[in-house]
Formats: sequence, structure tokens, C-alpha cells
Amino acid sequence: MTAVAVTIAGSDSGGGAGIQADLKTFSALGVYGASVITALTAQNTLGVQGIHDVPPAFVEQQIDSVFSDISVDAVKIGMLSQPAIIEAVAEGLKRHHATQVVLDPVMVAASGDRLLAPEAIDALRHTLLPRALIVTPNLPEAAALLDEPMASDERAMLRQAERILRLGPRTVLVKGGHGSGAESTDILLDFQGMHRFTAPRIGTRNTHGTGCTLSSAIAAGLAKGLPLREAVAAAKSFISAAIGASSQLQIGRGHGPVHHFHAHWS
Repeated sequence: MTAVAVTIAGSDSGGGAGIQADLKTFSALGVYGASVITALTAQNTLGVQGIHDVPPAFVEQQIDSVFSDISVDAVKIGMLSQPAIIEAVAEGLKRHHATQVVLDPVMVAASGDRLLAPEAIDALRHTLLPRALIVTPNLPEAAALLDEPMASDERAMLRQAERILRLGPRTVLVKGGHGSGAESTDILLDFQGMHRFTAPRIGTRNTHGTGCTLSSAIAAGLAKGLPLREAVAAAKSFISAAIGASSQLQIGRGHGPVHHFHAHWS
């Protein structure tokens, strides 16, 4: 059987993040990718110039079209900018009994531009977090989900992971890319305990789409049948290599994309 993952996220016209990054990741990892577009963004490496939200009813129609015809093995959720869109996605997932759901709570682009309306955070907490197999916030996103200051060390990351786990997801991965030090450490927490995933921190401006790429790589691993922790470990290796190879690409004048196809072309 062909492994299939679907991304439910916004479109990045610059190609570095959003559904474009997700579909590139699926393809690089040998998974067939389908998509449900929740928003169109006018975006490049310098920032987000505009956002056009897709009507919630049409988001649901896309979900129904994909799931009624294609056997979906895993779902990655990214940019959902408005409460009504969050509700539409939650209803669609419930209707089609989606279980292997990777939720990346996208709030701010690498450029600093806000992608999630402030009033949508509460809907994200209460509507989608309980449907997620794993939620993958970075340090600012974890802080926003909890309305707390950003974690400054691994102990604080673990405490925030514990609080997010109580909101309903089965697993939390708090990512340490916004931290400091020689290593970038992510903290995974589920009801079996905690695990650290570490990689050398890479000094580069090419960080556009890193969160999208990691979460879609996890979804790709799940679609191929990997246990969750193995999928996370493989995704961590993939994003680290993609960031490390990003200097091979010369794209734009701002935060460039990672190199999704580093293993295939340069």
C-alpha cells in the first residue's frame, strides 16, 4: 500500500513553509501527499504581506473530498488563522475518524509576522489539542498556549509540556530551536514519560519552514508505520540535515528555506 499523508495548512507563495514545505517533505521521505488549504498567504523570505482565509465551509469540503476517496494514514495540521476554520477542521477530522494527527500550532512566521488571530488561541486549545496524537509547539508557541513566559531551560520546557499534556493531546513535543547553547534540544512527553531529542545547533538565517518541515516529517513517519517516538527521531534527523544543507540554496533576501531535497539534489 502507498503511504499517504495529508497536510491541512496555509499556502506559502514563497514556497518555504506551509503546504509547500509539507508536500516537499512528504515527497522527500517517500510519502504521497494530499492537501487541504486553509489560507492563502502573500509571503516571501522577508515576511508576510497578506493573508486571505479560505471560507470554513470550503475547508470542510476539501477535507471531505480527500478523505472520501483516499486512504489517509496520517494528518499534519499547520496554519489555522481563525476560530471558525479551527472548528471546521475539528469537525472534519471527527467525521472521518482521523487518529494519527500531528498538530503544529503555527502562530508566528520566521519573519515575526503573526499567522494566528489572538482570539483563535482559545479555540486551538479546546477544540484541536484534544484531537492530536502529538502537538509540536516551539518555545514561543508553548508559552502562548499556556499564557506564560517563554521557557528558558529544559526544566521549564518540561513543566510546560506537562501543562500542555493536560489540555488533551496524547503527546507533546516542545521544540528548543528558539533556545541557546551548542545543542538544540526538544522535549517529548507522553503518559509513559519524557524523552530528549538533541542535535547540534546550526548557525544560519535559513530557518523558514523549519516547524512545518519537522511536523510533516513526523506525519510522514507515522504514515509509513513508524511508532511515534521513532517517527520523531527520524524527523529530528531530517530537519537537522535539511537546515545544515540550506546554504546550498540561494533563495530570497531574508530567512531562506531549508533544503528538503538535500539527499536527492543540490
